[in-house]
Amino acid sequence: MRAKTPSQSRTVMTDMVLPSETNPLNNLFGGELLARMDRAASIAARRHSRRITVTASVNHVAFNRSVPLGSVVTVEASVSRAFKTSMEIFIDVWMEDRFTGERTKANEAIYTFVAVDETGIPTEVPPLNPETEIEKERFAAALRRKQLSLVLAGKMKPTEATELRALFMG
Repeated sequence: MRAKTPSQSRTVMTDMVLPSETNPLNNLFGGELLARMDRAASIAARRHSRRITVTASVNHVAFNRSVPLGSVVTVEASVSRAFKTSMEIFIDVWMEDRFTGERTKANEAIYTFVAVDETGIPTEVPPLNPETEIEKERFAAALRRKQLSLVLAGKMKPTEATELRALFMG
C-alpha cells in the first residue's frame, strides 16, 4: 500500500457561529464544536483511507478559548499517524475576530478513526509519511499516545512500549 502525506487528508471547514448554537453566555456550545470536529476528522480519515470510517475515540479535547456568537470558526483536520486499521486525526480550531479579522487558535483535539469495509469489519489503511516539522512531531507523539493507551488498557506492558519506541525512534 502506497504511503500518503498528511496534506492529502487535510480538511478545512469554515462556518459562522449562529444564535441557535450558543449557550446563555453567547458562546458556541462545546457539543456543537465537538460535532464540527468529528465531521472534519471523518472527512480527513476517509481521504486518507478511501474507506468508510468510524469514530473510535475522542482522545483529547482542549477548550482553551470560548468562541463567541458571530465568530467565523475554521476547523482544520489531518491524519497525524496511521496504524494498521486506525488513524489518529489532529484537529486545530481557529476563530476569526468579527471586528478585526484576526485569526486565533481557539481549541484543538485528537480523534481516532477506524477504516471499515462495507460490512463494518476493520480494514488496513495506507501508512503515513509526514513531511513538515509539525507533522513529524505529531507523528511521533501519536505513537506514544497509542502506547500509553494500550498500557492503560492492560493490552501492553510498559516495558514493551519502551522497546517499541526505541525500535521506531532509532
